[in-house]
Amino acid sequence: MSLPNDQILISADDHMDIHAMPPETWQERLPKAWRERGPRVEETDDGPWWIVDGERLAPSGRKPSGLIQTRQHGFRPGQPDSRLEDMDEDGVHAQVIYGPTSTQLRIQDEELYAQVSSAYNDWAAEFQKAAPNRLVLLPDIPSFDIPAAIQELERCAKLGHKGAIVSDTIGRGDPVFEDSWTPFWDAAAEIGIPIHVHLSGGAHSLRMKPGSWRSPAFVAIVPMQMDEVLSGMIFSGILEKRPNLTFVMGEAGLGWIPYVVERLDHELHKYGPLVNDHKIDMLPSEIFARQVITTYEEEALGVELIPRIGADNVMWASDYPHGDSTWPHSRKVVAESPLAQHGDEVLRKVTCENAARVYGLEF
Repeated sequence: MSLPNDQILISADDHMDIHAMPPETWQERLPKAWRERGPRVEETDDGPWWIVDGERLAPSGRKPSGLIQTRQHGFRPGQPDSRLEDMDEDGVHAQVIYGPTSTQLRIQDEELYAQVSSAYNDWAAEFQKAAPNRLVLLPDIPSFDIPAAIQELERCAKLGHKGAIVSDTIGRGDPVFEDSWTPFWDAAAEIGIPIHVHLSGGAHSLRMKPGSWRSPAFVAIVPMQMDEVLSGMIFSGILEKRPNLTFVMGEAGLGWIPYVVERLDHELHKYGPLVNDHKIDMLPSEIFARQVITTYEEEALGVELIPRIGADNVMWASDYPHGDSTWPHSRKVVAESPLAQHGDEVLRKVTCENAARVYGLEF
């Protein structure tokens, strides 16, 4: 089976990994006072490596050893023209791209993180101008300081960004559903661009270790660690009070969501009468249906459950350029997945129309 030639694919969760970034990215854009501590590439006995704040972080131009590697892309994902060529080879019209600042650099110094993320956001805005309806690079919003986060969100919107990423796993900040974040969510709702979180941790006992059994064990369960942020965003009233705010969970997957959403409804009925700070008026399932979107990659059971999740709340992704990506066979993989059993309308929504709506893409 194959997809019709006119079936457009938009991948809603791809990556700009640190190893593919142009080596001069930060040194050309950081203020001079921060360049020594900011990301830069140095030659080592093991080839070129990224150095951040005096520590060796990751290779440049190649992936770290111990990770799944089917084909080395080198710097291709970090160059608009070659990235678009790879997308064409895969039969993918557009990509939504998550960057390395929160998921890979993980800088814990507040001021340095702010400078590094701002410089990346500038570069990302330049990058996507090569094909505005095909490349959506999401800026990273520092979460140490809420006023600074609001200022950067407003700046990124003016740069033309179509969404933004926040992280509550970097630094000492409160989780994104706590009261201290209220001004940020007010600003995000007013600006009107979707806000994203992406899997990056949350496990309490398993730790990622390439080359160890801990690697598949950790990767297998990390999408489900987003249950807390989903529950918090719903029960806190953040989403209910801001009906035009879209909340996207990147690489969260699908299979666990129907159970968790059903349980949220159940516990509202059980414990709702005892809540004395903020009780939501809508069912969690209603809030989810109205405002939450999740992305997935290859998943059989979760795809079968899309009618329970909601076809308007799911976006497919190829996970390019990671080694476990469906690239360069995405069209074949989608065509042979259980998604086809739901019919053409659901197929179009999940692989194209939902992302086009969320990011304002034309095709």
